[in-house]
Amino acid sequence: MSAPIAKSDVLIVGAGIVGLAHASAALARGLSVTIIDRDDRAIGASVRNFGHCCVTAQSGELLDLALVAREKWIAHSAAAGFFSVASGALAIARSAAELAVLTELAESREPGQVELLTAADASDRVRSGADTSIVGGALLRDDLRVDPREAVSALADWLSAQQDVTMLWRTSFFGASDGIAATSRGEIRADRTIVCVGHDLDYLYPDCAARHEVERCALQMMRVEAPSNLVLRPAVLTGTSMLRYPAFAETQAAIALRDELESSRPDLLKIGANVMFTQRPGGTLIIGDSHRYGATMSPFQAEKTSRTLLGEVEKILGVQSLVVKERWQGVYASSPKQPFLIEEVAPGVTVAIVTSGVGMTISFGLAERTFS
Repeated sequence: MSAPIAKSDVLIVGAGIVGLAHASAALARGLSVTIIDRDDRAIGASVRNFGHCCVTAQSGELLDLALVAREKWIAHSAAAGFFSVASGALAIARSAAELAVLTELAESREPGQVELLTAADASDRVRSGADTSIVGGALLRDDLRVDPREAVSALADWLSAQQDVTMLWRTSFFGASDGIAATSRGEIRADRTIVCVGHDLDYLYPDCAARHEVERCALQMMRVEAPSNLVLRPAVLTGTSMLRYPAFAETQAAIALRDELESSRPDLLKIGANVMFTQRPGGTLIIGDSHRYGATMSPFQAEKTSRTLLGEVEKILGVQSLVVKERWQGVYASSPKQPFLIEEVAPGVTVAIVTSGVGMTISFGLAERTFS
């Protein structure tokens, strides 16, 4: 038998944010770690998102995980030297129904966590002379942002430089049993294997994926030139966000908001819109997004969907036409049964994936739970 190409306490399959968070958690416990990924860098959901850690709008267990993850993001940003800003998020309300959701959430939280804003203050925070339909808003204190294109690669580089970490790119995983993992480069020995492959779970463990109804969710997103002199520290959320994030959606006021949007903006609900945007360190804006679900995702994007999203952001910012620099399709794992999945699929082999759109928000917290 040939010698293994690597030997460690823990093998992490997948070098996206979930895998890297688990690698960091293992390392913090004094364990040696091997990380493998089939590509030569992260190109999946971890780099195709807003870079928004949506902490405040989570509830229950997700809020607990997000608060743990928040502190880990701040610590890893300092250690690995990537951009992060703990400036919260701005939720703008453009109707009384949307403002009612924000008011109800603010009343349910500790003072200062959700700070209600006047119409003038909310409008000025996105842009002077912005959308005149803004009736108020709220600052979500505990949210933070990173640049997804920088943060994941910087974290991978930082982990690679640590003692007791082996990083193997362009290495595919075929399965593991009895402490031996089969890969495209040969065998890897590890006491424990943690599989963090997101929406590709069905390629490796189809029965697990089927049992938990894991499918793919595809998003349409864009990077655009920012209007002149626009500086946004917080992520900006809208009424459609209030139907997607649990702390908003669980309010009684959200029922009326959904009814209102079904009547006034069925086009947004039809594409599963979460109209929001963030600003990258270089100044451009990441805007999006839409949602569609299925076992296999068509790569083709509907221009009408992109134009709908662009039009909403243009109205909010009070500009005529945003210049698109890039368009892309994001894909992440989704399940109607649970927002994340941790399951032992074989002795010593654990699947750990996020099955909702909060991968950046809870990954570090999820890793702590996996090792608890």
